[in-house]
Amino acid sequence: MTHNSSDDALAQLAAVIESRLPAQGGDADKSYVARLLHKGPDAFLKKIGEEATEVVMAAKDADAAALLGGNPSAARGKLVAEVADLWFHCMIALAHYGLTPADVIAELSRRAGTSGIEEKALRKAQNRETSGE
Repeated sequence: MTHNSSDDALAQLAAVIESRLPAQGGDADKSYVARLLHKGPDAFLKKIGEEATEVVMAAKDADAAALLGGNPSAARGKLVAEVADLWFHCMIALAHYGLTPADVIAELSRRAGTSGIEEKALRKAQNRETSGE
């Protein structure tokens, strides 16, 4: 996969988030990210759930704007902003677990060319094998 500005932006943001880890001296009094990481998984996982819900609501608003003659451009902008919030909080979780956006991109690359239906069936079969069914 070639590196581009989006890869660089994700890598730069991941480095900032990593620098806020408690083990790296992240100061919970000075940094929102450090505060979430200091509070532990329940804090950032709750934020991921909230942001995911906001993405769904923004997408519904975008649909409504398109159908009802509202402002589709503003609604799409809100959707992008909410997805950015979701990705940001997911990146905090990745950092907590010692992972990076590059790990996610590698997984997406691994899946490229495989149909979603095939991928889901393969994961189901693997889960059955590991659970001993």
